Order: sequence, then C-alpha cells, then structure tokens
Amino acid sequence: MSTVVTNIGELVTNDPAADDLLGIVTDAALVMDEGAVAWVGRAADAPAADEVVDAGGRAVLPGFVDSHSHLVFAGDRAPEFAARMAGESYAAGGIRTTVAATRAASDDELIANTARLVHEMRRQGTTTVEIKSGYGLSVTDEARSLAIARQFTEETTFLGAHVVPPEHAGDPAAYVDLVTGPMLEAAAPYARWIDAFCETGAFDADQARTVLAAGADAGLRGRLHANQLGPGPGVRLAAELGLVAVDHCTYLTDDDVHALRDAGTVATLLPGVEFSTRQPYPDARRLVDAGVTVALASDCNPGSSYTSSMPFCIAVAVRDMGMTPAEAVHAATAGGARALDRDDVGHLTVGSRADLVLLDAPSHVHLAYRPGVPLVRETWIGGRSTTGGR
Repeated sequence: MSTVVTNIGELVTNDPAADDLLGIVTDAALVMDEGAVAWVGRAADAPAADEVVDAGGRAVLPGFVDSHSHLVFAGDRAPEFAARMAGESYAAGGIRTTVAATRAASDDELIANTARLVHEMRRQGTTTVEIKSGYGLSVTDEARSLAIARQFTEETTFLGAHVVPPEHAGDPAAYVDLVTGPMLEAAAPYARWIDAFCETGAFDADQARTVLAAGADAGLRGRLHANQLGPGPGVRLAAELGLVAVDHCTYLTDDDVHALRDAGTVATLLPGVEFSTRQPYPDARRLVDAGVTVALASDCNPGSSYTSSMPFCIAVAVRDMGMTPAEAVHAATAGGARALDRDDVGHLTVGSRADLVLLDAPSHVHLAYRPGVPLVRETWIGGRSTTGGR
C-alpha cells in the first residue's frame, strides 16, 4: 500500500544534486511504496496514494544512521560515571567490568537489553544501527553476542580486539592469535565488519593491522577505534588501509586530518563519549573545513557513552564541536550511511529506502535549538511506522 506524507513544512532530502547541503524542499510531499521512496516534490504536485499522512507543516528528514554502538551487554557502570564526574579520569579498564557481567548473563537477558536499547533508538529517530560485539572476549561469547546483534541489524561488527581480557593479561600476543583464529572463525558468520581498539591500553598499530588483515581474509570489512584517549597511529593506519571509516578521532594532528581527506576515510565522531568522560570534544569544524566526511554516532555503551539519542549527539556537535545544525544533521544521516558504505539510507530520494522521521517541529534546526526535548513524532522504517506517533 502506497503512502503519501504531505503538508511537510521542510523536507530534508540530502539529495547530492541539490544546491544546498541538506537538499531542502519546502511545502513538500513524499510518497512511499513497497518500502522505498517513490516520489519527492512539492505538495501541490503530489500523486495520489492509498494512504495520506498530513505532516501539519512539520519537518521530515531521513532516519538517523547510527554507525557505532555497543548494545549487547549486561550490567551497569553508573558508579564509574559518578566517579568520573567527581574528578577521576577515564581509562579503558572499565570495559572488563562489562565483560564479566556479559559473560555471566543469559541469552534471554542480553536479547532483552538489546531490544530495549534498539526500541529507545527508534523512538528517537534512528532507523539504521550498527552493533558491535566486544564484551564477550571469548570464542563462545563473541559469537553469541554477534548472533544476538544480527537479530536486530545487518550492520554487525566483530570487536574481539576490544581489550585483552584478564585471562590473557600476561600474554597479549596469544590473545591476538585467538582473535584472529578460532574467535574470528566463530564470529565471522554473524558479522559484516571487523574492528579493533587501536589505543594505549588496548592494541597497538601492528596488532590492529594483524586483526584487520585476518578479518579481510575472512571476508569482513575493516573499521577502527582510534585516537580517542590521546594521539596515536590509528587514524593514519585507517587511511593507509583505505578503511571506510575510523571512529573517535578526538586527538588529531595535521597529518591525521590530511590522511583522512586524501584517503576518503570517514571520521566518525562520538560526542556522547566526551560528554560522559569530560575529555576534549573532537574538532569537527577542522575536519569539515579540510574536506573530510564526518559522521556522528552515539557509541551507545554502558561505560563511556550511555546514550541512545542521536538528537542529543546532534545538539552537542553543534554546541561544542563547531558544526552548524545542517552539518550535524547531514553527519547523523548521510554521513552515517557513508560510514557504513550504504547508498540506500541516509537520504530521501527516489529509490532510497523509506526510512524517515517526522519531527514535532518546523525545521531540522530544532534538533539543536531544543536539546533534550523529545521532538521525534513518528519514525518509518521501510515505509512502515515503528512508533505510531500520529
């Protein structure tokens, strides 16, 4: 059944052929049919459809594409957050707390928690989400984490190289062998991507290169966590390897920025992390001005960024990272799609997947202008409403 959404005050299309960044059409309408966008234009010219939705002058934009999250976990790290807010520094060691809780949890508990977080995301306009493993760190637990993640998204990432678990603390090389051998073999059937945390306290550049090479041999595409806790080689490694995206990018040299630009590697920025850890925010303005493609993602996880809200990330990126509202919305939609190498989402043009968000606001600007306000009125995924907002 076809549906026309009409009386749209502002339609963000992200049409790359448009004169403006967001491809905005005013007084607009959009037709969805068989899960795809079938027509876009002025409301006065809209064709007939089986169902009519009146947007009431509100804004419609592509569904958010959250290209970095860690949703399969158990436990709570609120005390760690409280300690940071009292002045203690953040390090990656807290990950091991979540590993212990996740290993002890049942499949049903992990599925229920993942479902809860995905539901939160959909209510806030996220229509595509990437989910990583990384809190199992054993052959069995990494494979089951990815099997659970695959129930909710096709964008699943094997992150066995998150940190070295306690049982391998004395022999990191043996753990890398495990990650690139039996663990990868068990995880690969459930994953599209492979990732590594290339950071002091996690894995160095040579170890990350080894992990990504093994993943490529198994048919997985590479991504990296890099330059989150301080300067390092991870961003340049990602550019050298031609990875689609590298995530965090908090501490960058001029050489890092130039490498990202020249390689066409997307810089995925995660403002929820800096909000939660009180580290400096990434300089998005510097990246945008240099011609680097920027994506925004939630990094939803129980330790360093326990938010599922892409509107929150947009607001922080505008307030503290130098982005305009249009740039932040583009990064949270089209930028996220680029980071996942997807051409069917992140925009609303004929043939794209009918993933869209109706705001209870007249403009995309309100996502930053009214931070913390639940502005998402309705979300459609593949042309089907997931929220029943109207």
